[in-house]
This record gives sequence, structure tokens and C-alpha cells, in this order.
Amino acid sequence: MVAFQDLDPMDLQRLLQDGDDKLVLVDVRTPAEVARGTIPGARSIPLHLLPVSAGTLDKGQAVVFYCQSGGRSSQACQYLRQQGHDKLYNLRGGIMAWVRNGLPVVSPS
Repeated sequence: MVAFQDLDPMDLQRLLQDGDDKLVLVDVRTPAEVARGTIPGARSIPLHLLPVSAGTLDKGQAVVFYCQSGGRSSQACQYLRQQGHDKLYNLRGGIMAWVRNGLPVVSPS
């Protein structure tokens, strides 16, 4: 059974532009990494805090995780799958791929 699906940056951009309010975008990088820029609308939950924050994520919503290059976000997907979530997505290539595709990054608020 596949625990999650990979999304490429352009697919994620289309989903975000469609304004799907059931989509939650989660940045699992460290606060220092997030300070360098984040995808607009993303919520920051560092990977090491995911076990204590997982309850704040609705199991009925689709969750897209991303990190710097895709490794940590893949771990986040696997962890939440074990917690009973089934609408999980990993941004393939992470924020590095997002930036390579010329997509916007903002300073965190």
C-alpha cells in the first residue's frame, strides 16, 4: 500500500491557485530554514515536533508536506499515515524544486 503521493511543484501550484480550502500545506523544516523563506500559505511544523502536533491536523483534509529537498517531508507523510491519515502528499524535490520552477517564496510572518 502506498502511504502517500508525490506532487511536483507545478501540480502543487495549480492546487493552491484553485483555492482548495481542504488542502493544508505544512513546512517541516527547522525554524532557521523557514526564516529564509516559505511557500505562501504554509504552516510551519518542524519534523521533530510532528508527533506532538499531529492532532492539530484534520484527518479529513489533504495535507501536503515539504522540506528542503523531499526527504523529511516523506518521513512526515509516513508518520501521519501510521496515525490514520490517508490524504497525504509530498512535494517532490521540496522547496528547492519549488524555487527552481520559479514559484513564489515569502518571508514568514
